[in-house]
Amino acid sequence: MFFSVGILFLPLLAYYITDWRWLQVVITVPYIVFLSYYWFIPESPRWLLSQNKKSKAVEITEAMAKENKMTLSKNIETLADDNADTCTASFMDLIRTPKMRKHTFILSYNWFTSAVVYQGLIMRLGILGGNVYIDFLISGLVEFPAAFLILFTIERIGRRLPFATANFVAGASCFITALIPESMFWTKTVVACIGRLGITMAFEMVVFVNTELYPTFVRNLGVSVCSTLCDVGGIVAPFLLYRLAVIWLELPLIIFGCLAFLAGGLVLLLPETRGVPLPDTIDDIEFPDRIKEKVNLNQQLTNLLPNNDVSTNKDPATV
Repeated sequence: MFFSVGILFLPLLAYYITDWRWLQVVITVPYIVFLSYYWFIPESPRWLLSQNKKSKAVEITEAMAKENKMTLSKNIETLADDNADTCTASFMDLIRTPKMRKHTFILSYNWFTSAVVYQGLIMRLGILGGNVYIDFLISGLVEFPAAFLILFTIERIGRRLPFATANFVAGASCFITALIPESMFWTKTVVACIGRLGITMAFEMVVFVNTELYPTFVRNLGVSVCSTLCDVGGIVAPFLLYRLAVIWLELPLIIFGCLAFLAGGLVLLLPETRGVPLPDTIDDIEFPDRIKEKVNLNQQLTNLLPNNDVSTNKDPATV
């Protein structure tokens, strides 16, 4: 939602700051604030345990319990990560096994497509000959419905279907917009905005779907590697747009539509992650039925533990 607010501020800033260099300075300086996050945002206790920094992990866990008005039992000091010594992330972990390899390919392609189509549709406003400030503002307004649609669907329908549908809607809108004659200006604009809504929703969803499809020890690396294709897409987008528009103004939209449709189809090959615990190991990805059995057993055994006892460092099944 705040990303969408920023999109609406951008044309206003650009209207009053006409020199692109100063505009770049103005929109970049606020990033200095993020340096303060080092002191204000705690590290993940799970990650700290994986790095054998137990005392810091215990300190943060105790702060969490205090904030949530929970009681930690005395054996909190026994917190440990059984995988700390064995799970060292590497790029090969992302492609060594079949399902991990499939996830990496599909997610990387979706990062690439989301960036190409999203950036391409924005930059296309600059070659249409209208008021670029108003056009950008109108197209930016559809970012809000996209955010609401995500909030409304991901816990009711799931991740996979809305994610794939968003890509299909973006692709179909690109095709339809390319075929609508210029005389039907407002119809063309509305359909184009629907396409912007679809690709915005897809772009926002790939971020957290990416995190849910990788095991804990390789999650950061997996998101970093896949999102690198987003940067590649941002580089490719202007070349596709400006080179192809010389041949036919609407040709980039046809390419964008093809990319988005393929992305939506590939998403349907991913597993649904709604209500599924985050995987801890690559085996949890390759053999998802084991997670379900483990969750069912944990649920049964958790009922045998004292209320509000969040102290154990192992699963109830292990206890």
